[in-house]
Amino acid sequence: MRAAAPRSSPECRPVSDHVILVGLPGAGKSSVGRKVASRLGRPFLDFDEELERRTGMTVGEIFRARGEPYFRALELALTQELATSGGAILAPGGGWVAIPGAMALLRPPARMIYLRVAPEVAILRMGTRRKARPLLDAPEPVEVLRRLAEERESAYRQADYVIDTDVVDVESLAVQIARLVDPSGASRV
Repeated sequence: MRAAAPRSSPECRPVSDHVILVGLPGAGKSSVGRKVASRLGRPFLDFDEELERRTGMTVGEIFRARGEPYFRALELALTQELATSGGAILAPGGGWVAIPGAMALLRPPARMIYLRVAPEVAILRMGTRRKARPLLDAPEPVEVLRRLAEERESAYRQADYVIDTDVVDVESLAVQIARLVDPSGASRV
Protein backbone atom coordinates (compact mmCIF):
# COMPACT_ATOMS: atom_id res chain seq x y z
CA MET A 1 0.00 0.00 0.00
CA ARG A 2 1.18 3.50 -0.79
CA ALA A 3 -0.03 6.39 1.31
CA ALA A 4 0.03 9.90 -0.06
CA ALA A 5 -0.25 13.11 1.89
CA PRO A 6 -3.84 14.35 2.09
CA ARG A 7 -4.63 17.12 -0.36
CA SER A 8 -5.86 20.48 0.82
CA SER A 9 -7.55 23.37 -0.95
CA PRO A 10 -8.43 26.92 0.06
CA GLU A 11 -11.77 26.67 -1.74
CA CYS A 12 -14.90 26.79 0.40
CA ARG A 13 -17.06 23.72 -0.10
CA PRO A 14 -19.56 21.78 1.93
CA VAL A 15 -17.78 19.63 4.48
CA SER A 16 -17.58 16.12 3.12
CA ASP A 17 -15.66 13.11 4.17
CA HIS A 18 -16.81 10.69 1.53
CA VAL A 19 -14.49 7.79 0.82
CA ILE A 20 -14.34 6.97 -2.88
CA LEU A 21 -13.24 3.49 -3.96
CA VAL A 22 -11.93 3.47 -7.51
CA GLY A 23 -10.47 0.83 -9.78
CA LEU A 24 -11.19 -1.45 -12.67
CA PRO A 25 -14.32 -3.58 -12.76
CA GLY A 26 -13.62 -6.63 -10.61
CA ALA A 27 -11.35 -4.75 -8.20
CA GLY A 28 -13.87 -5.22 -5.38
CA LYS A 29 -15.26 -1.69 -5.05
CA SER A 30 -18.82 -2.78 -4.35
CA SER A 31 -18.21 -5.84 -2.19
CA VAL A 32 -15.45 -4.19 -0.17
CA GLY A 33 -17.33 -0.89 0.00
CA ARG A 34 -20.39 -2.54 1.56
CA LYS A 35 -18.24 -4.17 4.24
CA VAL A 36 -16.33 -0.95 4.99
CA ALA A 37 -19.60 0.97 5.28
CA SER A 38 -21.05 -1.65 7.60
CA ARG A 39 -17.91 -1.76 9.72
CA LEU A 40 -17.86 2.05 10.09
CA GLY A 41 -21.62 2.57 10.33
CA ARG A 42 -21.69 4.72 7.20
CA PRO A 43 -23.99 4.69 4.20
CA PHE A 44 -22.79 2.94 1.05
CA LEU A 45 -23.61 3.99 -2.50
CA ASP A 46 -22.82 1.92 -5.58
CA PHE A 47 -23.18 4.32 -8.53
CA ASP A 48 -24.23 1.62 -11.01
CA GLU A 49 -26.97 0.33 -8.69
CA GLU A 50 -28.21 3.85 -7.99
CA LEU A 51 -28.33 4.78 -11.67
CA GLU A 52 -30.12 1.54 -12.48
CA ARG A 53 -32.66 2.32 -9.76
CA ARG A 54 -33.19 5.85 -11.05
CA THR A 55 -33.50 4.97 -14.72
CA GLY A 56 -35.24 1.61 -14.41
CA MET A 57 -32.62 0.22 -16.79
CA THR A 58 -29.51 -1.89 -16.31
CA VAL A 59 -26.16 -0.31 -17.08
CA GLY A 60 -25.99 -2.47 -20.20
CA GLU A 61 -29.41 -1.22 -21.33
CA ILE A 62 -28.37 2.39 -20.71
CA PHE A 63 -25.23 1.88 -22.82
CA ARG A 64 -27.17 0.20 -25.63
CA ALA A 65 -30.07 2.66 -25.66
CA ARG A 66 -28.28 5.95 -24.98
CA GLY A 67 -24.52 5.30 -25.21
CA GLU A 68 -21.56 5.64 -22.90
CA PRO A 69 -21.50 9.49 -22.95
CA TYR A 70 -25.07 9.55 -21.60
CA PHE A 71 -24.13 7.10 -18.84
CA ARG A 72 -21.08 9.21 -17.90
CA ALA A 73 -23.35 12.29 -17.75
CA LEU A 74 -25.58 10.42 -15.29
CA GLU A 75 -22.51 9.57 -13.18
CA LEU A 76 -21.43 13.21 -13.22
CA ALA A 77 -24.89 14.42 -12.18
CA LEU A 78 -24.89 11.92 -9.29
CA THR A 79 -21.44 13.14 -8.27
CA GLN A 80 -22.70 16.74 -8.27
CA GLU A 81 -25.49 15.71 -5.89
CA LEU A 82 -23.01 13.99 -3.59
CA ALA A 83 -20.82 17.10 -3.42
CA THR A 84 -23.28 18.67 -0.98
CA SER A 85 -23.35 15.72 1.41
CA GLY A 86 -20.77 13.68 3.19
CA GLY A 87 -19.80 10.61 5.09
CA ALA A 88 -20.63 7.86 2.60
CA ILE A 89 -18.52 5.09 1.15
CA LEU A 90 -18.84 5.51 -2.62
CA ALA A 91 -18.24 2.97 -5.38
CA PRO A 92 -18.42 4.71 -8.75
CA GLY A 93 -17.98 2.80 -11.98
CA GLY A 94 -14.47 2.09 -13.20
CA GLY A 95 -14.64 4.88 -15.79
CA TRP A 96 -15.79 7.56 -13.36
CA VAL A 97 -12.20 8.78 -12.90
CA ALA A 98 -12.08 9.69 -16.62
CA ILE A 99 -15.07 12.03 -16.45
CA PRO A 100 -13.69 15.58 -16.64
CA GLY A 101 -14.29 17.38 -13.34
CA ALA A 102 -15.87 14.46 -11.47
CA MET A 103 -13.07 13.93 -8.96
CA ALA A 104 -12.73 17.67 -8.36
CA LEU A 105 -16.36 17.84 -7.24
CA LEU A 106 -15.60 15.67 -4.21
CA ARG A 107 -11.86 16.07 -3.57
CA PRO A 108 -10.77 17.40 -1.27
CA PRO A 109 -12.03 16.73 1.37
CA ALA A 110 -13.14 13.28 0.21
CA ARG A 111 -10.46 10.61 0.21
CA MET A 112 -9.97 8.33 -2.74
CA ILE A 113 -8.66 4.79 -2.47
CA TYR A 114 -7.48 2.96 -5.58
CA LEU A 115 -8.16 -0.77 -5.42
CA ARG A 116 -5.60 -2.00 -7.93
CA VAL A 117 -6.22 -5.37 -9.56
CA ALA A 118 -4.56 -7.21 -12.43
CA PRO A 119 -6.91 -7.50 -15.41
CA GLU A 120 -6.56 -11.30 -15.39
CA VAL A 121 -7.61 -11.47 -11.73
CA ALA A 122 -10.51 -9.08 -12.31
CA ILE A 123 -11.87 -11.24 -15.16
CA LEU A 124 -11.66 -14.37 -13.00
CA ARG A 125 -13.49 -12.64 -10.13
CA MET A 126 -16.30 -11.47 -12.35
CA GLY A 127 -16.82 -14.83 -14.03
CA THR A 128 -19.92 -14.82 -16.22
CA ARG A 129 -21.11 -11.57 -14.60
CA ARG A 130 -18.63 -9.72 -16.82
CA LYS A 131 -21.11 -10.01 -19.69
CA ALA A 132 -23.39 -7.62 -17.80
CA ARG A 133 -20.67 -4.98 -18.08
CA PRO A 134 -21.04 -3.31 -21.47
CA LEU A 135 -17.37 -2.59 -22.03
CA LEU A 136 -16.37 -6.17 -21.18
CA ASP A 137 -18.91 -8.06 -23.26
CA ALA A 138 -16.23 -8.64 -25.86
CA PRO A 139 -14.33 -11.62 -27.34
CA GLU A 140 -11.13 -10.66 -25.48
CA PRO A 141 -12.25 -9.07 -22.18
CA VAL A 142 -8.78 -9.29 -20.61
CA GLU A 143 -7.38 -7.21 -23.46
CA VAL A 144 -10.17 -4.67 -22.97
CA LEU A 145 -9.35 -4.45 -19.25
CA ARG A 146 -5.65 -4.06 -20.00
CA ARG A 147 -6.41 -1.16 -22.32
CA LEU A 148 -8.76 0.45 -19.78
CA ALA A 149 -6.16 0.01 -17.03
CA GLU A 150 -3.54 1.73 -19.15
CA GLU A 151 -5.89 4.58 -20.12
CA ARG A 152 -7.08 5.18 -16.55
CA GLU A 153 -3.93 4.47 -14.54
CA SER A 154 -2.84 8.11 -14.22
CA ALA A 155 -6.31 9.07 -12.95
CA TYR A 156 -6.42 6.12 -10.53
CA ARG A 157 -2.97 7.10 -9.27
CA GLN A 158 -4.36 10.42 -8.05
CA ALA A 159 -5.84 8.46 -5.15
CA ASP A 160 -4.76 9.16 -1.61
CA TYR A 161 -4.07 5.46 -1.10
CA VAL A 162 -3.33 2.56 -3.44
CA ILE A 163 -4.11 -0.98 -2.29
CA ASP A 164 -3.27 -4.08 -4.32
CA THR A 165 -6.26 -6.42 -4.20
CA ASP A 166 -5.04 -9.40 -6.22
CA VAL A 167 -4.45 -11.77 -3.30
CA VAL A 168 -6.33 -10.16 -0.42
CA ASP A 169 -9.81 -11.30 0.61
CA VAL A 170 -12.75 -8.90 0.90
CA GLU A 171 -12.86 -8.97 4.71
CA SER A 172 -9.14 -8.17 5.05
CA LEU A 173 -9.47 -5.32 2.56
CA ALA A 174 -12.45 -3.94 4.48
CA VAL A 175 -10.50 -3.97 7.73
CA GLN A 176 -7.50 -2.31 6.09
CA ILE A 177 -9.60 0.43 4.50
CA ALA A 178 -11.61 1.00 7.67
CA ARG A 179 -8.34 1.56 9.56
CA LEU A 180 -7.24 4.10 6.96
CA VAL A 181 -10.55 5.92 7.08
CA ASP A 182 -11.25 5.84 10.80
CA PRO A 183 -8.63 4.21 13.03
CA SER A 184 -10.86 4.55 16.08
CA GLY A 185 -13.88 2.90 14.46
CA ALA A 186 -12.17 0.18 12.46
CA SER A 187 -12.84 -2.49 15.04
CA ARG A 188 -16.64 -2.13 14.90
CA VAL A 189 -18.46 -5.10 13.42
